[in-house]
Amino acid sequence: MGYLNMEKKKWVFPLVVTSSICLFLLATSFNMGLVSSLNKIPSIFSLFPSRATTDQTGSYFAEAKINQAPPPPPRSSVPKFAYLISGSKGDLEKLWRTLHTLYHPWNYYVVHLDLESPLQERLELASRVRKHPLFAKVGNVYMNEKANMVTYRGPTMVSNTLHACAILLKRHKDWDWFINLSASDYPLVTQDGSAWMILSRAFVEYCIWGWDNLPRTLLMYYSNFVSSPEGYFQTVICNAPQFVPTVINHDMHYISWDVPPKQHPHTLSINDTAKMVASGAAFARKFKEDTPVLDKIDNELLGRKNGSFTPGGWCEGKPHCTEVGNPTKLKPGPGAARLRQLVNEQVLSSKSGQNQCS
Repeated sequence: MGYLNMEKKKWVFPLVVTSSICLFLLATSFNMGLVSSLNKIPSIFSLFPSRATTDQTGSYFAEAKINQAPPPPPRSSVPKFAYLISGSKGDLEKLWRTLHTLYHPWNYYVVHLDLESPLQERLELASRVRKHPLFAKVGNVYMNEKANMVTYRGPTMVSNTLHACAILLKRHKDWDWFINLSASDYPLVTQDGSAWMILSRAFVEYCIWGWDNLPRTLLMYYSNFVSSPEGYFQTVICNAPQFVPTVINHDMHYISWDVPPKQHPHTLSINDTAKMVASGAAFARKFKEDTPVLDKIDNELLGRKNGSFTPGGWCEGKPHCTEVGNPTKLKPGPGAARLRQLVNEQVLSSKSGQNQCS
C-alpha cells in the first residue's frame, strides 16, 4: 500500500503543472483572438485557407462548375449572336462558304462535321479554322472536334445542338442569341443587318442547366421520335411558363416545300430568288453546293466577292476585310429593312393576343 501511495504522490506534481499550462494556453488563445483583431497579429489558422477564401464566388450548384467562361466585358447595345453550323458527309465546302458569309468578329461560331463525314474532311476543317489568320487573331470560331453521330432518328440532332450550346456557354458570357444552322443554309441579309431556330441565352441556359426536370424529361421523351429537332425546343419553351411570352412563331427562314410536301424541302434555285427576297427572312434553305443562286445572293444581296467575308462596318485592310476595325460599327444594307419589317410583323402578331404556342 505504501508503495502505491508513493507512486501516486510522484505523479501529483507533474499533473498539476500540466493542468496549469493547459489552462494558461486556453486563456491565451481567447485573448489572442481579441489582440489579433485589434493589432492584426497573424493567426496560425491563416496558413490554412478556408473554403470561403479559396472559392468566394463558388457555389454548390453544378452550373457554377460548368459556367467557367471569363467575365463578360461591359455591355453593348449591339447584340451578339452565337452560331452552330453543322454538316455531314460531303458538306465541307458548303459549310466553309456559309461560315464566311455569316462571319462577323462580334459574334461566335461553332462548326461541326458529324461522324458520317470522313475523317479527312474533319481534319481539313480543323486545319482551316486553326490556320485562318483572321479566325486565329479574333478567336471566335471553334470546331467541335468530337464528331457526334447525327441522324434524323432519335435525339442525336438535339444532343448535338445542346453540346454546342454548352461549349458556347462555357467559353463566353456575353452573347445574347443562339442560332442553329446547317451547311445547306445561306444568309439573305448581311450580318450588319441581322437570324431552322433562334433561342435566347436565358432559354439556352434553362435547357442546359435546367433548374427543373422539364428539358431532360422531354429529351428522353423525344428519343423515340423520328425527327426530334422539329419538336423538342418548341415543346420545352411552350411548357415553361416563364418563356411562353417570349415565343415568336417564326424561324426567320425562307423554306419552299413541294406540293404535296416531301420529307425534305424543295432545293432552291435562281427561279426562287424573288420569293426569297420578298419574304424578308434572314436565311433560306436548302441549297446545293456552288449553285448559281448562291453567287447571285453574294453579288446582289450580300456584296460578297471572290469568296471573301460579307463586308460590313468592321472591315478594314487590303484586301478588304482582312483586318478588323470597330466590330460595333454597323452598316445595315437593304436586307436589314426587309428583316426589320418581318420582325415587326411577328412581334405585333404576338402582342395581339394570339397564342404563339398553339
